[in-house]
Amino acid sequence: MVNEKMRRLGANRSVIRDLFEYANARRKEIGAENVFDFSLGNPSVPTHEDVTARMISLLQNQPPASLHGYTSAPGAAEVRQAIAAYIANAYSAECSPELIYLTCGAAAALVCALSALLCAEDEAVVFAPFFPEYRVFIENTGAKLVCVPCKEPDFSIDFTSFSKAVTNKTRVVIVNSPNNPTGKVITEEELKTLCAILKQKEREYGAPIYLISDEPYREIVYGNVFVPYVPRYYNNAAVCYSFSKSLSLPGERIGYISVSPRAQNAAAVFEAICGAGRAHGYVCAPSLLQFTVAECLGKTADFSSYKINRDLLYSYLCETGYDCVRPDGAFYLFVKALEKDAKAFSERAKKYELILVPSDDFYYPGYVRISYCVPIDTVRRSLPAFKALMEDYAREKR
Repeated sequence: MVNEKMRRLGANRSVIRDLFEYANARRKEIGAENVFDFSLGNPSVPTHEDVTARMISLLQNQPPASLHGYTSAPGAAEVRQAIAAYIANAYSAECSPELIYLTCGAAAALVCALSALLCAEDEAVVFAPFFPEYRVFIENTGAKLVCVPCKEPDFSIDFTSFSKAVTNKTRVVIVNSPNNPTGKVITEEELKTLCAILKQKEREYGAPIYLISDEPYREIVYGNVFVPYVPRYYNNAAVCYSFSKSLSLPGERIGYISVSPRAQNAAAVFEAICGAGRAHGYVCAPSLLQFTVAECLGKTADFSSYKINRDLLYSYLCETGYDCVRPDGAFYLFVKALEKDAKAFSERAKKYELILVPSDDFYYPGYVRISYCVPIDTVRRSLPAFKALMEDYAREKR
């Protein structure tokens, strides 16, 4: 016998992964140059040169026992100190190394934070569309996910619906800015309004409500877009961060949780995070990566190709007749499907070798997500396929 809940999760992969595997199969059949795979948020640009140099230096010069050995369960003290100092300097926010926990990417950070803060029958509020694994992470704690749809056309927060959604059972609210899948950045004004509602609800219910900021795309913004740092606006806050996107290191799996020192019961929250890490086996993030990122804080990969891709895709698709959400950040374009059923639209797109993710998995129907963190040439060569897909639907209406 096996755990049936876990078996179902393993047997039914996310649609994103299914489409990625479909694209892999098509590449073998017709050649990679003929497949336009916009499924996975897998960065195509190289990591910052200092990351590679730092890894080489560590491997050549660091004693193996300290480089490859265990660190403290929450992470090496000097790495946590470096991250805390960076946060304090970059965001003018209070931060303590004693409240930082190194993890294998943002997913592990979210699992630990949610496991630490949620119990059975609690509620966690998320804004749709949202990263599909939020539901898996939340429901695995026994808590209930409460979904608040954002407002079209700009996918801003519906504060009336949000206020109604926060009840005496709400323990956690998750924000993701820049957002996957829309690329929307929560403005400072929006964040202040959200925090004001939460503070009022905390007073009303007499219990803390923790605001978790999921930040794997923080540095990937276009123009002068400002991404507010949540702990500056709200005391009961925690940040789940990943270096996967900022340093183009998705396969190395390194990130952290930072609990605000101003949070109610901050020390107890951190102890619960440590306990969650222990229970899930998420202790001692990879030592080599810990020591690498500690020397590369504030540095990023070169995102210039993402902006070129964004502008090219957005302009061309809008000109062709598609309805698109202009992203402020991240590397996703959220596009309205040409029929009500986004899954059917995604299936028809395969006819033109376009691999697009239907928005149903993001709990917001009627759209597809285009992940444009691909080589610029892939985007350019895909444009005729998008036009052919539009013309296919146009022929049906005649």
